[in-house]
Amino acid sequence: MSDRPLVEVRDLVKHFPLRRGLLVQRQYGAVQAVDGVSFDVRAGETLGIVGESGCGKSTTARLLLRLLEPTSGSIVFEGQDIAGLSAKELKPLRREMQMIFQDPYSSLNPRKTVGSIIGEPFLIHEVEPDDARRKTAVQGLMEQVGLNPEHYNRFPHEFSGGQRQRIGVARAIALKPKLVVADEPVSALDVSIQAQILNLLRQLQRDLGLTIVFIAHDLSVVRHMCDRIAVMYLGKIVETATADELYDHPRHPYTGALLSAVPVPDPVLAQAKVRQVLIGDVPSPTNPPPACRFHTRCPKFVEGRCDVEEPELEVKAGGNLAACHFPLDDAEIAPRIPTAAAGVQGPASS
Repeated sequence: MSDRPLVEVRDLVKHFPLRRGLLVQRQYGAVQAVDGVSFDVRAGETLGIVGESGCGKSTTARLLLRLLEPTSGSIVFEGQDIAGLSAKELKPLRREMQMIFQDPYSSLNPRKTVGSIIGEPFLIHEVEPDDARRKTAVQGLMEQVGLNPEHYNRFPHEFSGGQRQRIGVARAIALKPKLVVADEPVSALDVSIQAQILNLLRQLQRDLGLTIVFIAHDLSVVRHMCDRIAVMYLGKIVETATADELYDHPRHPYTGALLSAVPVPDPVLAQAKVRQVLIGDVPSPTNPPPACRFHTRCPKFVEGRCDVEEPELEVKAGGNLAACHFPLDDAEIAPRIPTAAAGVQGPASS
């Protein structure tokens, strides 16, 4: 793994305008899906992005690859800001950045064979125009991801969910990209199949030197997969740390609450752990709370500070970056967070 950032994101914003009116539509608000997100992804590492549904993690993933146009901010890939590039200027960079989508059923064209789906990147980027050599390359990719090369002419509906996701993985690595964004790639799969896909991604990362941005909401999966983790809440990153430091010593109260909900297999530890139940619901992204967006649900809320002054993402004890005026200390963490050995187990090897 290199210390050099492959991707540098600064103050990334994506607001979806809300409009009403029949003949003349007027904007009356906006969904603040991503609001001032900044982070780096180093070459060769896996960065996990976690959070509740609707926190903006999938929108962030699509912004990274310019599948969505950012409202503002910069996305620097290998020293070049791609946020303002045209479609024509972006095309040469597309082969360096690929995505694995969440749903293995809707992300594959049902009218195309597996061979044409996996081989399409070769045609788009004019890498392998010869039919025979392209077929050989595609079958090699199928074998690499654990599919039978003889199924080259089959259609997606003839495969299981796990096999379809392997097709998506093969398509993503076809051009040997430097960056792969995996948007909850195993959430739609059975647990046993999840382990196989996760181990496949880890193996491909070692073999191909991939840099991965891994989006998920399953905390045990994220710890198994990622070197560093960024926690999002309501469009903002509230904490970033190495996987071990974040799980063993979270500093933001929201991270602590998330980890307190992780099931513990040891009944003795499970009984000793205190669950932190958050009050209220997640506020609407169309009208987020002022200052710290978590203050309406935070057990450490202090009136006149948390609802007035927005906390900066800054270094706390242990080296974690956390956006909190009153971060957790070790005494508050101990009774609520399961130990690394017993609390959070990675998927079994396939």
